[in-house]
Amino acid sequence: MTVATTFHVIGAGMAGLAAAVRLSTWGCRVIVHEASAQAGGRCRSYFDRALGCRIDNGNHLILSGNDGIQRFLTQIGARDSLDGATDVPVFPFFDLRSGDRWRVRPNLGRMPWWIFCRNRRVPGTRAGDYLRVAPLLWAGAADTVSDRLGGTAIYEKLWHPLAVSTLNTEAEHASAALLGRILRETFGRGGAACRPLMPRVGLSESFVDPALITLQRHGAEIRFGDRIRGLEFADGRVTAILGGERTAIGESDSVIVATTAPVAQQLVPGIMAPDQFRAIINAHFRVAVPSGRPSFLGLVGGVAEWVFVKPDVVSVTISAADRLVAQSADDLLPRLWAEVARALDLPSPMPPARLIREKRATFAATPGQLRQRAGTRTAWPNLWLAGDWTATGLPSTIEGAIRSGQRAAELSQLGLKSDAIDQAA
Repeated sequence: MTVATTFHVIGAGMAGLAAAVRLSTWGCRVIVHEASAQAGGRCRSYFDRALGCRIDNGNHLILSGNDGIQRFLTQIGARDSLDGATDVPVFPFFDLRSGDRWRVRPNLGRMPWWIFCRNRRVPGTRAGDYLRVAPLLWAGAADTVSDRLGGTAIYEKLWHPLAVSTLNTEAEHASAALLGRILRETFGRGGAACRPLMPRVGLSESFVDPALITLQRHGAEIRFGDRIRGLEFADGRVTAILGGERTAIGESDSVIVATTAPVAQQLVPGIMAPDQFRAIINAHFRVAVPSGRPSFLGLVGGVAEWVFVKPDVVSVTISAADRLVAQSADDLLPRLWAEVARALDLPSPMPPARLIREKRATFAATPGQLRQRAGTRTAWPNLWLAGDWTATGLPSTIEGAIRSGQRAAELSQLGLKSDAIDQAA
């Protein structure tokens, strides 16, 4: 009797969902083990009782060039669930100190002729200022963003807010090489890869709910509330998963650990992982914004970096927020609302609001921490790692998480095939 191969995915965040979706759509038997009562991890939506509406637990700006996200959404039939504010890339900014407004508008092609147009670039900058970013593309492993780019007007009004928000790390400590990778995959590919996209409804409606439906349609089993306490090893392989019950791992089965870095280190002996983290603070205001306002807006010279306008809710994000995470909501929310009201030209009385602090939101994207990111492979041939903290070459983002899960699925399949070839030989 032939026993079907089973792929066990531990964790139903974006990395775990991406791995499970890819394997299940290939016809593989998949079991997902998730400790909590819901999937999505930090990428999900929920109903907030205090605000009386549904909100995303975090704000994420997706770009059209995020290839991993595009593949994932295509697999789960949700590619049309993202909306672009415009058909061309436009990044609006507002300087809270001077009151200046501007829009950065890259052209669609790879040749960046837009930097020669005054009304497409940051005020007070010249075309040559943008060419100075080139050394960032070949930055050394120890270089920081401020080392490579600091001290110019364009740095303060474009590269600095971009770096802090994408890397969630202070620019004076953040890896220049990692920011260079992001720029190569976005601005380096032309404006066609830079068009901002956002979920039409919410993160769960775009990324989580369609993924769960896809998994169920392909016969995958999803075990919520199944906290994995450990793994058993014998004869150089994983032999069991210890959760609510002991689950034996057959000789042809594989395990993908797609948890947070601290949990992965508890489960898998001897792996490296980042051990320094940065906070993110999100504030949500229950307010209907009149038409004509941008769907998102970069802020310069204030506390927050980005404002996102959603149906009946305005959300703001503070990245690398360790300096503010201890402040009370009573102190911080009025400061943030004052920035939002001014930037969006809204009445000043603060509406109902919710402050969400994530003290360990992402790993610190410093040169030292990047060296601690583990690869997908482990010392055990039937055990693989996934997660935005692994060595994806990207920061801790939805794109990085999804790519890590997709790679783990591909390598686990290849590992299974190579084992079969070895046994046949």
